[in-house]
Amino acid sequence: MLRTAFAALMGVLLLALGFMFSVIVFAVIGVLGLILWGYLQWKTRKLRRAMREQAAASNGHVIDGEAVVVEEYSVTTKNVLPGEPGQAPSTQHREYP
Repeated sequence: MLRTAFAALMGVLLLALGFMFSVIVFAVIGVLGLILWGYLQWKTRKLRRAMREQAAASNGHVIDGEAVVVEEYSVTTKNVLPGEPGQAPSTQHREYP
């Protein structure tokens, strides 16, 4: 009876400690996320301002387009026959003593 009560008490205590630890971890993650968001907002403020000014200057006209990149290449091949000058001797037909 006493052993069961002690086990139940320890289970509840460990559950409470785990919950408190998870709250602290989530709070730290939230604070780090807010710091990162603020840093990105601060670093991109000039870019956002320039984009707003450009949008206002264009009077709402957007030129939409599509681009396709076509890569062209040519392949040159050279047929090399066995025994042709400038070619290393072939090792495929070597005779062994």
